[in-house]
Amino acid sequence: MDLTAARPEACGQKPDRSKTRCMKRFFLALLALCTLMLPQAAFADSSDISAAARGVVRVVIVGTDGTRVFPISHGSGFAITPTKIVTNAHVVREAQLDDTLRIAVVPSDGESPAFARIIAISPRNDLALVEIVGGTLRLPPLTVSGTIEQDGAEVSAVGYPMNVDRAQGLDLGDIFESQPPVKSRGFLSGARPSRQFDTILHTAPIARGNSGGPLLDTCGRVLGVNSFGADSEGGDAEFYFAVSNRELMPFLKANQIEPAVNSLPCRSLAEVDQTERDRIAQEQQIALQNMAQRAEADRAKRDRAQLEAELAVTESRENQMALAFLLVIFAGGASAFAWQARQNAEQKRRLAIAGGVAAVALVTALALWFTRPGLDAIDRRVAAAMENGQPEAPAVPLASNSEGAMICTLDVQRSRITGAPDQQVQLSWSEDGCVNGRTQYGFSGGTWSRVFVPNDEAAVSVNSFDPAGMILRTDRYLLARNQMSTSREARTGYTPPMCGTENAAAKLGDLQGAVLASLPPQPNERLVYDCSPKTAP
Repeated sequence: MDLTAARPEACGQKPDRSKTRCMKRFFLALLALCTLMLPQAAFADSSDISAAARGVVRVVIVGTDGTRVFPISHGSGFAITPTKIVTNAHVVREAQLDDTLRIAVVPSDGESPAFARIIAISPRNDLALVEIVGGTLRLPPLTVSGTIEQDGAEVSAVGYPMNVDRAQGLDLGDIFESQPPVKSRGFLSGARPSRQFDTILHTAPIARGNSGGPLLDTCGRVLGVNSFGADSEGGDAEFYFAVSNRELMPFLKANQIEPAVNSLPCRSLAEVDQTERDRIAQEQQIALQNMAQRAEADRAKRDRAQLEAELAVTESRENQMALAFLLVIFAGGASAFAWQARQNAEQKRRLAIAGGVAAVALVTALALWFTRPGLDAIDRRVAAAMENGQPEAPAVPLASNSEGAMICTLDVQRSRITGAPDQQVQLSWSEDGCVNGRTQYGFSGGTWSRVFVPNDEAAVSVNSFDPAGMILRTDRYLLARNQMSTSREARTGYTPPMCGTENAAAKLGDLQGAVLASLPPQPNERLVYDCSPKTAP
């Protein structure tokens, strides 16, 4: 990589040129000040860059004199699969031309170096692909960005610049020791063709040794492969070039590599949390509005029912009272007729009939009087009217007291996605926290969860499931080697209880606490899945 360092002249040193430079610097400073005054977007946490840096390596060309191995030159590279590394063609050109030279890969995080072989090289666009051979070195692959960032977007370059090695007093022999890569920040300045291939122009400082390292967005996704820098020729600004993903992706596909690709906007976890709070607040507001509308409808319905009940009860009460009064009068008339008939012996039969009619009329009148509707009948009618027409209660969804197979679909709006996760997962939930019939979830603090600490991946996943809301959430922590060692040590301290054993959920909830305590405050990735019962085919 041919970079020429520039030493800008001080303002006023040469009147014919320094005034122009001073004015440029003034306007650049003014532009920077205005930029700072503008509202800033919420960028991803720097832990994303650190997580991506775990897969960045030093690519060293080494020779041998028969008794020792010594370095000749070096560049940078990054894992695109656990054993395949992307770098620049010019970084490995010497090894390609001289079969006595070998390629060594030095990881950033304490693992032993390993040798690699060239499996593809493309001098046209300065790309190469090497594969680790022998040994057990496996690297965390980086995710490729599927979008094109706009000019002015923040970017980071990650690699192993030689000038930093020299400043630290390191010589070529020291580069076989694991060292964290150097991270530098800058901004995109445009996408343009250069040397007959597509490049990204940016201002994230790189130097000799950075060649082949990744250019990352703020979520740690690869935008390009750093390749070369501009010769400033005494100017004030320096710019750098990265081979863009428009060149990288066809190169990888031509070599049967399907990298993890993420085309979603880069959002911070704080943004996701704020979006979730806004969503909950909106749902609560809608629920309150619906409750108010239902309450108003119920009030209007009750008022109508009250008026109708009062009219109906009053009418029925008055009708019965009037009829009872008429029957009393009729009974009195019948009684008078019977009284007159008793004085005539020939009218005895009529006396019996009139007396019976009078008695029946009087009893009926009394019955009507005492059975007339009371005021409490109004309340009963209102209650019956309010119950009439109410919708039936919905079927109870699959919840904590139910069992069933589910399909869980990734909710992009509620997730923070930095990799390329599954869009759908299958889940079979049991009320005792047994998942898919074999994996016990722990229960602690009102949450069902299971911690996964794999031995072949530098990441810890915490799965949690809400049976009532049917929400599956996965928090992924992309950890450095020492952090993974701490988490693995905590994980080996317990054996998860099997499904169906007594008090398994509570026991596991307590046991997982040691691993959870070893994790950072926030995950790098949060995946939220909406689950629904799986329908029979």
